Amino acid sequence: MLALIQRVTQASVAVDNRTIGAIGPGLLALVAVEPGDGEAQFQRMAQRLLGYRVFADDAGKMNRSLTDTGGGLLLVSQFTLAADTASGMRPSFSSAAAPAEAERGFNRLLEICRQKHAPGVETGRFGAHMVVSLVNDGPVTFLLRP
Repeated sequence: MLALIQRVTQASVAVDNRTIGAIGPGLLALVAVEPGDGEAQFQRMAQRLLGYRVFADDAGKMNRSLTDTGGGLLLVSQFTLAADTASGMRPSFSSAAAPAEAERGFNRLLEICRQKHAPGVETGRFGAHMVVSLVNDGPVTFLLRP
């Protein structure tokens, strides 16, 4: 499992020109499920998404988490994040989970995050063509593994 997180002042996701998920200040997480990911990976990724310290404290240091700030979390499935780009001029997606497995895993991560982060977790639509808009704050971007 991989998550590319970006600290944002706002982010949204639209399908068919209709916004289906939006947040104010918080994190946008593009998430890829890999073969073999299970409950341990989903729990750990949720812990990292909610607890990773990327927000400034009173001294201006990145020392506060999404849980600390009460910000929003926008989870977007993105299997292309798991692509193998090591050779050639075209990505291979053999390192991404099969669609049914990926959807189950993504939905489980979403469920865990919603249980643990009452202020708000939004999402896109698995498998849909989505248009993601964001205002990156910093910019601050990290690649997380469970």
